[in-house]
Amino acid sequence: MSDFQIDWDAQTVTCPQGKISRHWKREHGPRDKPTIQVQFSKADCLACPVRAQCTRSTRGRRELTLHPREAHLALQAARVRQATPDFKACYDLRAGIEGTISQTVCVLDARRSRYIGLAKTHLQQLLTAAAINLTRVDNWLEEIPRAKTRRSAFAALRVA
Repeated sequence: MSDFQIDWDAQTVTCPQGKISRHWKREHGPRDKPTIQVQFSKADCLACPVRAQCTRSTRGRRELTLHPREAHLALQAARVRQATPDFKACYDLRAGIEGTISQTVCVLDARRSRYIGLAKTHLQQLLTAAAINLTRVDNWLEEIPRAKTRRSAFAALRVA
């Protein structure tokens, strides 16, 4: 998507090969959200030497689905921000939290409560949290890594 040049005022899109779109139509996508459907000429797409990089269709033309201008620009700005070192450092904290939630749901089956009532459900949550901590401490003591891409927070504390 970032290789295509969008001219919002002229309502055209230019592909990386310099071909200009033929159709620009406002529609509603999933959940009735406004979208813009852009289509290129079938003749341009069929003759394109880099067609496989644009579309999986073997017979049709290239089509793009765009968000409205403001939403599209905000999305592009967010993608640029995601590539910055500051964002990656901030996201590392979130990744640890997401890992804990994933472990809780997948390993300890915490998506649903096994009990009825607030007190019993709260007790289950406390015991699940304790089980996560005990499992992580045991894995740390046994030197079992959580994942190849992660480093345990306990690793900095470990004295050889």
